[in-house]
Amino acid sequence: MCLRARGRRWYPSPGGGASMKKFLSGKVVKIILLSILGLVVLLGAGGTGYYFHITRGPMPRIDGTLQAKGLTDRVEVIRDSNGVPHVYAKNMHDLFFAQGYAQAQDRWWQMEFFRHTCAGKIEELTGKKPNLVSADIYLRSLGLYQACRRDYEKFTQAERAVIDAFAEGVNAYIAGRSPGGLSVNYSILGLTGVKFTIEPWTALDTLAFSKLMAWDLGLSRDPEVTWTKLHRLLGKEMAERWFLPPWPFGKKPTVLLEEDARAIGMNVASSAADGMAVSFRTCEFSGYPGDDPVPDLGWLNGGLEGAGSNSWVATGPMTRSGKPLLENDPHLGIQMPSIWYEVALHCADDGSGRPFDVAGFTFAANPGVVVGHNRDIAWGTTNVYPDVNDLYMIKVNPDNPLQYQWNGAWRAMTVRQEVITFGNGKPAVSITVRETHLGPIINDNKYDASADKPGGFNNADPLALRWTALETGRIVHAIIGLNKARNWEEFRVALRNWDVPSQSIIYADTKGNIGYQMPGRIPVRPANLNGQVPTPGWGSEYEWKGYIPYDLLPRAYNPARNFIVAANQEAAPASYYAMLNARLGGNADFGSTFNKWNYGYRGERIGELMTKLAPHTVDTYRAIAGDNRYLPADEILPYLAALKFDDLALTEARDWLVGWDRVATEQSPHAALFGCFWMKLMINLFKEELGDTVKLDGTDREMRAVALLLENARDAWWDDPSTKDRTETRDDILARSFREGHVAAVEAMGGNRARWEWGKLHKARFVSNPLGASGIGLIEKLVNGGPVPIGGSTECVNSQMWYVHNGNYEARSIPSMRMIIDMADPEKSVCINSTGQSGHPGSPWYENMITAWRNAEYHPMLWTREQVDGDAAHRLVLTP
Repeated sequence: MCLRARGRRWYPSPGGGASMKKFLSGKVVKIILLSILGLVVLLGAGGTGYYFHITRGPMPRIDGTLQAKGLTDRVEVIRDSNGVPHVYAKNMHDLFFAQGYAQAQDRWWQMEFFRHTCAGKIEELTGKKPNLVSADIYLRSLGLYQACRRDYEKFTQAERAVIDAFAEGVNAYIAGRSPGGLSVNYSILGLTGVKFTIEPWTALDTLAFSKLMAWDLGLSRDPEVTWTKLHRLLGKEMAERWFLPPWPFGKKPTVLLEEDARAIGMNVASSAADGMAVSFRTCEFSGYPGDDPVPDLGWLNGGLEGAGSNSWVATGPMTRSGKPLLENDPHLGIQMPSIWYEVALHCADDGSGRPFDVAGFTFAANPGVVVGHNRDIAWGTTNVYPDVNDLYMIKVNPDNPLQYQWNGAWRAMTVRQEVITFGNGKPAVSITVRETHLGPIINDNKYDASADKPGGFNNADPLALRWTALETGRIVHAIIGLNKARNWEEFRVALRNWDVPSQSIIYADTKGNIGYQMPGRIPVRPANLNGQVPTPGWGSEYEWKGYIPYDLLPRAYNPARNFIVAANQEAAPASYYAMLNARLGGNADFGSTFNKWNYGYRGERIGELMTKLAPHTVDTYRAIAGDNRYLPADEILPYLAALKFDDLALTEARDWLVGWDRVATEQSPHAALFGCFWMKLMINLFKEELGDTVKLDGTDREMRAVALLLENARDAWWDDPSTKDRTETRDDILARSFREGHVAAVEAMGGNRARWEWGKLHKARFVSNPLGASGIGLIEKLVNGGPVPIGGSTECVNSQMWYVHNGNYEARSIPSMRMIIDMADPEKSVCINSTGQSGHPGSPWYENMITAWRNAEYHPMLWTREQVDGDAAHRLVLTP
């Protein structure tokens, strides 16, 4: 028996059962089968009451009046018909207190799981799992909480006030509640023998989540060891044609255009820029012989490469009102619930006599609003991908493993002990973490699953990690500063504190101004190093030389074209990076020559539509955000059209595909065939050469690489190394891939093309950690959302990214929310989350937004008190 939600109640429905499938390679938790079977028996024998107890018991009280110890005055939390809380307080302490309270009510398990992840304590929640021990060891070695403690100790009392008040509110809600009274996850995991102790939330938990996001958006994509392996496997030139295809300057727009750079003096002559680009084009080879020190954490972020975001802003003649319109849809790993939480915060006095009103999206672990708008300005973010970390090869003293060589002398390491405990009572594992002044050694203590113990010190090829997120961080102050900012100048002042993860942040204000600023702590390396491979770590000549000054980072204000597009493409033209190197010396280039920028397909398409559909309204922005035009197909279909097949059916199918309008709607049969063809092309072109050295994504990097390889029919990449008696060319591999792709489409959807649909292959499945990956169908039906068919694809503006290495077409990176802000009339602003506000499967707001999200529909982003009162569904009053 399974149970499905209908409206606000739960009813039994026929069918269902445990599928026992594996998901995410079983990387999160495998529930002890006997315990789960016990639960199934309970339900099948009339245990519906128990089911209601574990799902409805954690539902928070959201009406009436409650006392909350720590408040100083009355606070009102009004939830609208979508479950979005609108918080009204009389002072800032109580405002952030109540925000913490409300977010814990709705998303406590998400907060709990994330903080255990940050701390390397995942198995305190899941019990000991051999495939998670390495993850906990790695995360402990990073030392995120040690870095957070250093950050917090440097804050003033005033700077601590917001995160402290938020923590007080969280604790006011969770205090005195049993684990089962907070989340169904505790109840089910408890069946496996896991015992839980709910620790108070602290300011460090909030700070640690910011560093986890920095890991997700940067460090998790670090290619240094991979590049070294590819260099050794393929040679520099062949490896670069796949791994580092040159960015298409002049063919696709950068965020900061040449005229923007000239306007603020951030450029040099184009000839000098070209020379600089050539001189730094290639990566130096590293002698590092070892394996990647990072365990597989794909279950945490979806194993994503190429995930990104869209944002754009326009004003003046580009909008019908003449005032700015701003859009933002961050592309992050698909999950349940959404990583985003919509909230509106209102306070009569922000401490300076001014009212504080802000609305938008935050993370469950964070106070304030991360992206959104206040009375005066709006802002949105997209990822930048600068390389802000390096792996250093360490030479350990053979006579003393706690010393390392530095500038010809032995230097003492810092040592800390870590004890990893398991919620199911298995014996604890102790490790010793060694740290250099560059950072922690992250490939010590390799877990040996057969011996069930960590391996201790690695003195053969130890790697120390230097990463800006382990240095002093102030991003929480940047967020609150943005919430309070009234103009461009205050916006830029706030962003001086935005250190990591670096973002492209677009700006709009009620006076009609628009802008763009890239903040972040970006290292300047020695001139002969680029940070793309493990670096010698035994002398100061290899150390970073400092950071790029904030005022030299890319920015634009009121460009003449009256719009700005930031969609993870290259941030600036080549002349900008030449300027940096000329001014700063060394290697200050953080551009696409060395880093994972998106290759510009989405940025190009958004720019086309900005011009084509102007003057803009909220409705034209909706159309752009949901646009499914697939530009990469334009690069490859002309070559496919030129092929000759002996099989008439294949020829007809090819001609049919070439006639595609290149729009990847959910219903498109052509998109389905192209997806099958692309999957086979990636395997035939790259897989045999790459083997298991690296995951094959099939995203924008491969799209750009293919576009360039198509120009040379006899490039070595086209040859299949498994066929020893012949040398394949471009047309051979294209023909083979189309033939195999057509077979795959027929096998998946039948021989009648009229019944093919992209959405039959391309789906969104929202998985909740950890139970949603349990392999137990009954439980997965309870906590997961979908799968639902979707349109869009990798590098459509509606970026529903799928990855070849997963072997299917399911989206793993999605527009995690969408937001359109109208500065002419903020009451007309709209948004949509990808799942819902609540993290409780028993809630009507758990997955209520999925249908609207998949159809690129929106709900009003309520702003005024009149709007909120008119849509109020629940009113909770918190009193001291």
